[in-house]
Parts: sequence; structure tokens; C-alpha cells
Amino acid sequence: MTWQVAVNLLVFVLLLVGLYEMQRRGMSFGARVFTGLVLGLVFGWVLLWLYGAGAVINASIDWFNLVGNGYVRLLQMLIMPLVFVSIVTAFTKMELRDNVAKVGGLILVVLLGTTAIAALVGIGATALFGLDASQITAGERELARMAGLETTYATTLEGRTLPQQLLELLPTNVFQDFTGARRTSTIAVVIFSAFVGMAYLSLMRRDANAAGTFRRAMEALHGIVMGIVRIVIRLTPYGVMAIMARVAATSDYDSIVQLGKFVVASYVALAVMFGVHLLLLALAGLNPVTYVRKAAPVLAFAFTSRSSAATLPLNVETQERELGVPVGTANLAGSLGLSIGQNGCAGIYPAMLAMMAAPMAGIDPFTPGYILTVVAVVTFSSFGVASVGGGATFAALLVLSLLNLPVGLAGLLISVEPLIDMGRTALNVSDSMLAGVLTSRIQANLNVNTYTAAPRQASA
Repeated sequence: MTWQVAVNLLVFVLLLVGLYEMQRRGMSFGARVFTGLVLGLVFGWVLLWLYGAGAVINASIDWFNLVGNGYVRLLQMLIMPLVFVSIVTAFTKMELRDNVAKVGGLILVVLLGTTAIAALVGIGATALFGLDASQITAGERELARMAGLETTYATTLEGRTLPQQLLELLPTNVFQDFTGARRTSTIAVVIFSAFVGMAYLSLMRRDANAAGTFRRAMEALHGIVMGIVRIVIRLTPYGVMAIMARVAATSDYDSIVQLGKFVVASYVALAVMFGVHLLLLALAGLNPVTYVRKAAPVLAFAFTSRSSAATLPLNVETQERELGVPVGTANLAGSLGLSIGQNGCAGIYPAMLAMMAAPMAGIDPFTPGYILTVVAVVTFSSFGVASVGGGATFAALLVLSLLNLPVGLAGLLISVEPLIDMGRTALNVSDSMLAGVLTSRIQANLNVNTYTAAPRQASA
């Protein structure tokens, strides 16, 4: 370790201590999360200014990752246990006894409906900013990425129909899915958990004593898992700071400037779609400002981590404890939202690429027929989108291939992918939370008192 790296590490530790002091003095969880985000951003910029991209930055980031990546791994550790025990416990508490199909259906309607709106927003942003794929210069890195994506498409997607993709949502080996081995593993665990819950209801009618033993065991396990969730969530400000320092110190700012119009257009579209989320809440009779205040720490972590999956424990915890969503609905919405819908990655982004690529294939992208086709393809291909960084690329490959457009064009924007993906992931998570809140509101089981109450400090 060089003396420069040692100094960087010392400053990093001091910043962590500062965040701990804020916690000890009772500062709110949300304030500490955003303080961590800002500290990480500034610290990363200072490091880049002092040393430039190179060995010192890389060695320092390697140490910072102990906190940042370590925090993400702890959250990922909880995903499958949380999904399984929460959904099964919702059955044992009779929350999903008779209405699991209705709740799941309403969640899917929100996820897919908002994805269709997101596709229209992406199309509008493309028109507003005059985006065209032919305007983007492809360097060596972009050409290599385009070739790699064409190979990926040929080996994993080419020739596969939509029914075949939907079939992948079903579990075949639940133990494999508990390891997260497949893109659709989370949905598979949700389906398996629902079967376990329904089997419990059947057992309750046949053997009340055995069902009671199972119920008590699951409720105890749920308490343990949620206890672990709350312990890990307390580490959020530290994880956010470490992740943001890495992002700020390693971003390709020259490429961001060169592709600035696309970056701006993307964030305008993301902001408009988030405004649609708030409008839907207002139409449901809920204060959107309250939602923003309570969801902000979750969205901040999604923004920095670029992983909807890693955000799931924080997502579910916030829906239940801050927004008043019943635990079963919160878990279904959070879990289904990992691979279905995804307004940012599977809505806005592939729609923008489809509009940008059309002229290169001799297609007028702004004819009503083409626009309706893009919206339909984007919406129904949003099943099974991966819930970690890179899911947008998979969605873009799928949409471009279904529209008979060059799939390699998804690699043109590799230089700014991380920056745009941060905003897309935050919007994806907001959409899954919105699905939980609106479904509960429609079902008349949203705890409005919890929703309107001041943010809790216990989760901090």
C-alpha cells in the first residue's frame, strides 16, 4: 500500500466515523443517506482531481469496496429468504388467503401499465431531443461492445418466442432458484412460495395442529429474517457513500460530455415518468410529497447501487413500515417488480433505442403504426428483465430483435451506461413500490395512518 492510498483510506474512515456520529446524535435516516451520497460524490471527485485515473484510484477503490460491495452483498444475501418467508407468512396470517390472484393481478396491471406509459415517455424524449443513432460515433470500445452483444443475442435470444420466455418464469429446481442462478430466479421463488402458502391452507383444513406448528415456525423465521434486514439497513448511509465515491472517481466524464444530449434526454424522460408515479398517487388520494420523503432513502440506494435486487429488502421494509402496505402485498410488488415492468430499464431505454435505430433501417419512427408497435413490444417483452446492472441491455436486445433492428446498436452507449443506469434503477424501484401502494389502496387495506405519519427513526 502506497502512502497516497493510506491517506485516502484514512480520510474514508474519518468520513465513515462522521456518518456514525450523525447517527449517534439522532439525525434522521434519510438525512444520513443523502449526506453519505453527497460525501461520496465529493470525495470521489477530489480523488480523481488529485490523482487522475490510474493505480492510486484503483487501489483506493479496492479498499472502499469492502464497505460498498460488502453492503450490497449483505442485502443480496437476504433477497431469497425475505421473499420466501414473507410471502408464506402472508398466507399463514390469512392476508393472501382468498385474494392472492387478485393482488398479483393488480400488481401486474400497475407494472405493465406504467411500462407502456414509460415507453411513450421515452418516445417523446427521443422526438423532443432529435436523437438518432447515426449521430453517435462508435469508437473501438463501442464497436467491441456491439460485436459482443450480437454474439450474446445469437447464443441466448435468437429464435426464442415470447411464450418460451414466459415459460422461464416457472421454477424447475427451486434449490437452484434460491441461489439466484437464473435471471428469473426471484419470480420462480415467488411462485414456489405461493404454492407453499396454498398448501398450508389445504393442510389447515385437514390437520389444524400440524398447520399451527408450521405457522408458528414460519412466523418465528419471518421475525428473524426481518431482524437481519433491519440490522443491515442501518448500514445504508455507509454503503451509499462508498459506492458513490467509486462511481465519482471512475466515471468516464469525456464520454459523458460527448453523449451529453442522450444523457440529458434520458434523465428528462426518467424525471417525467417519476412525475407520472406521483400523479397516480395523487389520483389515488395519497400525498405524493409524503411518498417522496419516505421513499427517498430507498431510491438513493437504488441510484448508487444500480441493482433493484439488492434494494429489495429496503424496498419491502419501507413499503410495510413507512407506506402502510401489508407485508404480503409489499413482497409481491417488490419481488414481481424485479423482473416484470421496470419502467426505466425495460420501458424508457429500449423504447428510445428503438426510435433511434429505426432510421438506420429505413423506417420512419414517428408513424402511428410504428409507435404503437414499439409500445406493445416494449410492454410485453418486459417480463423477465434482469434485476441487476445490465438488465436494460438485455431488454434492449430483446426489443431490437423483435422489431428486426440491429441488436448491436445497444452497445453504442456503453460509455454512459453506468450513469444512465443509476437513474433507471431508481425509477424501477419506485415503480415496484408504487405497485404495492396502489394495489393496497384499491384493495382498501392500505394503512393510511402509517402512510401519513412522520418517517420512523427505528429503521435508521
